[in-house]
Amino acid sequence: MNPLKKVCVIGLGYIGLPTAAIAAQHGIQVHGVDVNPKVVETINKGEIHIIELGLEAVVKEGVEKGYFKASLTPTEADVYLIVVPTPFKGNHEPDISFVEAATRSILPSLKEGDTYIIESTSPVGTTEKMAELIFRARPELKNKIYIAYCPERVLPGNVLHELVYNDRSIGGIDEASTLKAIEFYKLFVKGELHKTNARTAEMCKLTENSSRDVQIAFANELSLICDKADINIWELIHLANKHPRVNILQPGAGVGGHCIAVDPYFIVSEYPRESRIIGIAREVNNYKAFWCAEKTRNAMLEFELKHGYKPVTALMGLAFKPDIDDLRESPAKYIANKVMQSEQNSFLVVEPNIKEHSVFKLTNYLEAYEKADIIVFLVAHKEFKTLEYLDDKVILDFAGIFRR
Repeated sequence: MNPLKKVCVIGLGYIGLPTAAIAAQHGIQVHGVDVNPKVVETINKGEIHIIELGLEAVVKEGVEKGYFKASLTPTEADVYLIVVPTPFKGNHEPDISFVEAATRSILPSLKEGDTYIIESTSPVGTTEKMAELIFRARPELKNKIYIAYCPERVLPGNVLHELVYNDRSIGGIDEASTLKAIEFYKLFVKGELHKTNARTAEMCKLTENSSRDVQIAFANELSLICDKADINIWELIHLANKHPRVNILQPGAGVGGHCIAVDPYFIVSEYPRESRIIGIAREVNNYKAFWCAEKTRNAMLEFELKHGYKPVTALMGLAFKPDIDDLRESPAKYIANKVMQSEQNSFLVVEPNIKEHSVFKLTNYLEAYEKADIIVFLVAHKEFKTLEYLDDKVILDFAGIFRR
């Protein structure tokens, strides 16, 4: 065991759990906290509640060796990591109530010399607000604990590798806090640790995801144009990318997930007049999902008019990106809900990365592909790429499975 650090990780989701497991793997004593009793029970059995390649083995190792334990309540530690969701409210304003609740939960445990780090994606100024909250409740800790912000930048499906090898931007509320946070991350991060201040680190995370959103919006807007111009969007992008200084991304059914579909709003809500491109990119990507739903409904209507009966429609994929089980802010899920409002039609919903869903009855992808009249590819899961193109089906390929 690493004698220097005992870490309390608040939030054991898609980022918190891998972070806790990696820290435990490096000999750090980790106490993980989650509000869901089922999650806590699952982890303490050495099992996991999410899909992430290689994660279960690392969690099991940490639990069996006694380095990693999950609980419903925090405990005293040297380092506190806040890794909870930061969704947005109905008006697209960021909601930092989970960060605040997590911070309040550790107030009784904080002591002089501790390090408090927010990893949750947060609006600019959140770290300073949490510092004020802490010092209001515990004024004796003013200038006696270290407070910093360090966002993750990992790709689902490759989280364990990227948590260790990706660079990190780390910003404290003062230089001492920055250095103290860097000292902690050096225990298990091999990527370069870049010093900055808390506000810049917060904006850096938002900027990274907003940049991606804008680039995807360009590809999605091109796909709308090409549909009207009767041009194969996949061929067009392939050819345009032959230019040595052009790198257009691939279009899809929209943009989802807990980062790219959410983080730009954190900038737009705070700086609405200045963030015009960022705001329009969000509109384009949201509209693409609506457009896909309308194209599907029109295809169903055309099929019925042509054949005299309602088609069976397969909706292929619900996750927000390929080969994961995460449905948060998923455009595919939105499209499925929108299309299935036509209650008299028959639908087969496919998502190979989850076993069951509370709303959708799931069908095996091979069975759906065989039985359906209309195939709607919403996500480019690897299973779908093994299918052969069938000329006797109506295929709407929003995910680029066949690139037709």
